[in-house]
Parts: sequence; structure tokens; C-alpha cells
Amino acid sequence: MGFRVAVAGASGYAGGELLRLLSGHPELEIGPVTAHGSAGTRLSQVHPHLVTLADRVLEPTTPEILADADLVFLALPHGQSAAIAAQLPAEVKVVDLGADHRLADAAQWEKYYGSKHAGPWTYGLPELPGQREAIAASSRVAATGCYAATIILALRPILASGLGSPEDVVVVAASGTSGAGTAPKKHLLGSEVMGDLTGYKVGAHQHVPEIKQATGALSVSMTPILAPMPRGILAAVTVRAVRPVNDAAVRDVLTAAYQGESFVHVQNQGLQPRTAATYGSNSVHLQGGVDLDSGRIIVTSALDNLGKGAAGGALQCANLMLGLPETTGLSINGVAP
Repeated sequence: MGFRVAVAGASGYAGGELLRLLSGHPELEIGPVTAHGSAGTRLSQVHPHLVTLADRVLEPTTPEILADADLVFLALPHGQSAAIAAQLPAEVKVVDLGADHRLADAAQWEKYYGSKHAGPWTYGLPELPGQREAIAASSRVAATGCYAATIILALRPILASGLGSPEDVVVVAASGTSGAGTAPKKHLLGSEVMGDLTGYKVGAHQHVPEIKQATGALSVSMTPILAPMPRGILAAVTVRAVRPVNDAAVRDVLTAAYQGESFVHVQNQGLQPRTAATYGSNSVHLQGGVDLDSGRIIVTSALDNLGKGAAGGALQCANLMLGLPETTGLSINGVAP
């Protein structure tokens, strides 16, 4: 094995997905796996699907334990990564799946997260212009939020091309329940979720400043929806066109922006992205067009919130940071049914 990696927060959904991906990675050895409340238990008790790692015991999340690695993944709740990361040796590379270091603007962090800003790291979305090189040169990388990745990849080419206005972006997006983590919550019980759709954090979702920072949007109105599915995000991103455009022009912009990208795929004309088609993959599916009535540009986007939206995106960044081929250990194809 070439490199030894550690996973903090290994008992959660994102941590479990990271371990699943790492278990099949040809160049990475899984070192310490840590948790908080689940420390001392075997992985088989929290992740029974990880058969090859079943006898591994979760250790406490301490800097001393995590430092026994070349690279550390921090899959911790928002606000908990910064303190751990600050105590890790400088030579240990870190990818943070939490939000602690994503925002450059301290005021925006405090507005949406309500705590002291820990400072920005290199933003972990390789498909943004120039970002792949920045990630490869960094020892500290902040992976994207799940909604943010879905929406940024749909929105940025439209604004960068000048087709859409940065002052009028409206997003309606639905997410599976795994995005809320493993903590028991009444509104996430099967009896509450099945057969139901409900909005949450309407007009106040914490990924809004991240989306604006990465795309240049000046105004984003976002309505998140909790959907009765375990994983996946589907977003409809609409933008006021600055001049009359047609479906072909929108698709051309998206296709040009992601030409040669392994994980971003513009669907064939007439097809719409589906969350199920992205399950288990690190891919994002896009479709673009124009609303027949309003003339607004519409880009629909789907990904696996635990894949490209969390663990997969983090592993993609880690590959770059360690000088490995970016796609190593990651699937382009989803699983079905």
C-alpha cells in the first residue's frame, strides 16, 4: 500500500461510505478509524455491510490517534473539525467533509452557522476552473457540501458564460434522509418520512453562501425538500436569462464546461437526471434547457449525497493531494435497481 489514511467520524453515514470506498482502493491502507459515542465498538455493529472491516474496533477521536496516518478524513459534524485539525501535525494532510473551512467570509459563516469562523482552506471541488491544481498543491482541503456540489456544478457554467443573471437564481432541491446523519430524530423515522415531502430550512440553508462563493451568484433563493429515500439529491436550478436563449445554447455551455471531466455528465437530449442512476457513484448528471413560458434557464442536477456529495468527493480530493490518479477507487457508473 502506498499511503495510510485515517477516518474520524467513521460511525456516521459519510464515514461508512468512505470506508466502503477505501476498502477497494488499490493505493490506500485504512489506518485508524475513530468515533465519539461509538468508540470501543466493532464496525460490524454500526456498518454491517462492511464485511471485510467487520472486526475493526472504533477508537476515540483524538489528534494523537489520527496522526498515525499520511492523510486524515474528518467526517465530523459541522463545527467539530477545526479543533481536531489544528492539533494535527503539519505534515499530515487533511480533508474535512464538514463545513468548518469552506467559507472565506467569516461574517457569512457566523450568520449561517452561529459560531466562530475557523478560517478557509482550499475548496475541494476539482471541476471548478483552476481548483484541481490548487487541491493537488494543498495539505488542507475543505470538501464541498452535498447540496452545494449539486447546485454549483449546474449553476457555475451558466453564470460564467454570461447566459444567466447572477442576481436571480432560484433553487428547489430534494435530498434523501441520510443527509441528516445517524442521530435519532422523530421527523426522520420511517413512519414520518414515507409517503411525505416536506420543506426544511426554507430560505435559510447553510449551503447558500458556499454556492454564492463558488459561482459568483449574488442572490440565491433556495427551497430544500426532505424526500422519502435514503440517499440522493435532485436540484432544479433556474436562472433569469440575460438574453433570449434556447435549449441547445444551454446544453452547449454545459457540455463545453465539462468536456473531458470523468464525473460530470450532461445527459442526452430528452433525458432527465435521476437520483437512483447516481447511487454508489461519484458522478453528477446534468440536463439543461429553457422554460417554455418564462424563458428562464433551467438546469437539473442529480448526485449521490454520500458519493460525490460527501465521501466520493472527499476521496477524489485525497487522490489529487497524494499524487494519485483522480479517479482511483471511485466509480463513474451507478448501481441499479
